[in-house]
Amino acid sequence: MSNLSNLSNLRKGSNKTLTRQGSLIVVDVDRAIRLGTLFVVEARLRTMAKWILSLLTSSLLNPFFYLMSLGIGVGTFINARAGTAGIDGEKYIVFLAPALLAAVAIQDFMSEVTFPVLQGFKWDKTYFAMNATPLGGRQIALGTYFSSALRTIGSILIYFAVLVAFGAVQPGRAWPMMLTSFYAAACFAAVMLAAAAASENDDLFLNLMGRLLIMPLFLFSGTFYPLTSMPIVLQAIGWISPLWHSTELGRWVSYGHHISGTMIFIHFAYLAAMLVGGLLWAFNRFEYRLSK
Repeated sequence: MSNLSNLSNLRKGSNKTLTRQGSLIVVDVDRAIRLGTLFVVEARLRTMAKWILSLLTSSLLNPFFYLMSLGIGVGTFINARAGTAGIDGEKYIVFLAPALLAAVAIQDFMSEVTFPVLQGFKWDKTYFAMNATPLGGRQIALGTYFSSALRTIGSILIYFAVLVAFGAVQPGRAWPMMLTSFYAAACFAAVMLAAAAASENDDLFLNLMGRLLIMPLFLFSGTFYPLTSMPIVLQAIGWISPLWHSTELGRWVSYGHHISGTMIFIHFAYLAAMLVGGLLWAFNRFEYRLSK
């Protein structure tokens, strides 16, 4: 009878407050919904912290060996052949620096939005565990994306410091190329976040990413030589490559590489289209897969 009486009081609009039960005792649902993206960022950063030494080591050694072998080793030979004209009117290491910074930014960001996504959906299904809480697909996608952005910012800062130490850039003038490198990496990573979320076959996806993305982007984006020195057919790869757009902008802001105002707009607009389109696609794929 007491249960019926309580139910009757509730139906009549009783002012009695219901007591939280089960997981609701320790979970503030409203706060989880409001700050869900930040919780995902925190979880990803805690995971990265376990590998902080290897991340820092790779961030330091990669630019060191690239600059030693290419900037100084190959660069000495190229500078001797090019004479006072240099490459694009500059020493080879100065010409190379913006491309290397953009490349590491894109590769680091891309790796952080592909492997964790495959892990979350395919390998250990952590995203489904997150989605069992009040977190939604869009929050999980943004949390993965923003945590990857923070890791990439750290890599860019370290790489830029190494470039300064090698005399490849003048920090007072070239610092904006950190922004252009991060911008391109963030735009391309949005597309890769969506592509990884849409991938059902992780082996195929990883093979295609390695063979058709990483190597072609690095080789045919004007990284080691001007894009115009390649056959027109191969130049087309550079035109659609975010690395080429970022490299052109980086060379423009770091040492005054000539770019027309129209091309500056095209570089920024092309990358912005990747950012917007990639994030919208990613939101769709995350919400779809987590609703299955």
